[in-house]
Amino acid sequence: MSHKAGFVNIIGNPNVGKSTLMNAFVGEKLAIITSKAQTTRHRILGIVNGDDFQVILSDTPGIIKPAYALQASMMDFVKSAFEDADILIYMVEVGETKLKDEAFFKKITNAKIPVLLLINKIDTSNQEEVVEKIAFWKQQVPNAEIYAIAALENFNVQEVFQRIIELLPVSPAFYPKDALTDKPERFFVNETIREKILLFYKKEIPYSVEIDTEEFFEDAKKIKMRAVIMVERDSQKGIIIGHKGSALKRVGVEARKDLEKFFGKKIYLELYVKVNKNWRSNNNMLRRFGYKD
Repeated sequence: MSHKAGFVNIIGNPNVGKSTLMNAFVGEKLAIITSKAQTTRHRILGIVNGDDFQVILSDTPGIIKPAYALQASMMDFVKSAFEDADILIYMVEVGETKLKDEAFFKKITNAKIPVLLLINKIDTSNQEEVVEKIAFWKQQVPNAEIYAIAALENFNVQEVFQRIIELLPVSPAFYPKDALTDKPERFFVNETIREKILLFYKKEIPYSVEIDTEEFFEDAKKIKMRAVIMVERDSQKGIIIGHKGSALKRVGVEARKDLEKFFGKKIYLELYVKVNKNWRSNNNMLRRFGYKD
């Protein structure tokens, strides 16, 4: 039996459910999920292996008009997703009518590779609206196969995955068969802490934050880690820490719970907060945090 393998890249507007879909495909929480836009900043690979296939899924940042250097780098990740895809997944919400970038939309409609257009969150709608949206998107993206799904409820997710396997090109595996992702362990520590900040803080705070895990020591039973939460202003540092450290403690407690599930070990987590002014517009800082080559 011939082996299939290929890159399946997921694109769409912010908050349409791209990370939820990838996590559902992979069966692990690789990408963080919150109700806030721009939750995903990097391109994250999730790898699903079978005896005769390897699906390499890529979750990308939601498409936006960049306002500063970090956001421009995020959109560069989206551009690269068009360049190396064997299959493109364009994901929309049931109430959505357009992509936030016309140039990206033209790339989708002119794609020479298979395009799967997924209308997500149909559990929040009704059958009449779903039928209308399928007809609408067939007209907008005639080169796409259209599926109505509810990623959070796992509705139609396996049907889409089976179609992906059918469409994969014949190829040997690109990664070892026991690989789950291309990201190092510290990346998931950083993302878990950042997820809690997205959940617990309001307004600009979550978007001004970057995490750097400076120490990661592991033995057979436990992992000791120390991470720095980077902010842009002194006032943000005070908000992150909170009254007598209460806010920072909450982030640490909740992050530790998730990390213990992820690694299957006892976690000791130390958190610190530092001010790094205007890091989102500093190319050296963006390179350090993996947003630029």
